[in-house]
Amino acid sequence: MTKIILDCDPGHDDALAMMLAIVSPKIDLAAVTTSAGNQTPEKTLNNAMRMLTLMKHEEIPVASGNKTPLLRPLRTAGNVHGKSGLDGAELPDPDFEPQKMPAIELMAKTIRESDEKITLVVTGPMTNAALFLRVYPELMAKIERIVFMGGAMGLGNWTPSVEFNIFVDPEAAKIVLNSGIPLTMAPLNVTHKAQILKSEITKINDIKNPVAHAFYGLLEFFERYHEAPKWGFKGAPLHDPCTIAWLIDPAMFESKLMNVDVENQGDLTDGETVCDYYELTDKPKNTDVLLNIDREKFIQLIMDSLATFN
Repeated sequence: MTKIILDCDPGHDDALAMMLAIVSPKIDLAAVTTSAGNQTPEKTLNNAMRMLTLMKHEEIPVASGNKTPLLRPLRTAGNVHGKSGLDGAELPDPDFEPQKMPAIELMAKTIRESDEKITLVVTGPMTNAALFLRVYPELMAKIERIVFMGGAMGLGNWTPSVEFNIFVDPEAAKIVLNSGIPLTMAPLNVTHKAQILKSEITKINDIKNPVAHAFYGLLEFFERYHEAPKWGFKGAPLHDPCTIAWLIDPAMFESKLMNVDVENQGDLTDGETVCDYYELTDKPKNTDVLLNIDREKFIQLIMDSLATFN
């Protein structure tokens, strides 16, 4: 099993990533930390706890992270994820309390007490991860890898060349990308291929359990935003679950090891991930960048996972 901490900002696709991590026998979800991003920090914390309550995994410790990015005002994506951050389904109120410590302290406690190295999975802005690396550098050696959804190679979904998670806190992303820890990146290049079609969302409604029913509503709502002709999608791209799917079955993906860094000063490119695909610099290859996915196998993993709930 791969022991992970999931640092997320739920968010419809974050919730799906959490579900895959909970169900998979290959993943040990040791803790959940939340960041500000898809919605405000109070809402993302509440959403993570609502999802754990829905899936009956209240034993997993949860802590909220920094209220804002490192240097910038918070920018959220309510236009994508709705007023609550998880619009589209009636979710239960949390029936447990968050940890009485900030996210980076829960990360440190979990990593310090673990007998094995831990993989940090980041599906929101990298604020918490960057702060952790700065405050607890002595624990970096106990991180096996950081797997993150963020960035892109040559396209964007928030500005012409910038993906949302990196857009929110590019300074934090730069710290993580230059940390020296092994990295796996799920950029828009692969997550835009990880689409769930409208017909497949309908099939989720045929899975007769409360978790699948909730995800049917969530994905119906999430898909509506992506119907705009400008995107060219046939369904909804499931960005964040790609991180967990890669940990479960890396053979589902094609990837390339390359140097990745972040531009955080450009007038037109602030927050762009610069990917050295052709090895045009002598910078170290720090990131395994996912570039292709077996979409049908990915969707089957989601369907099978949802069917395991009672």
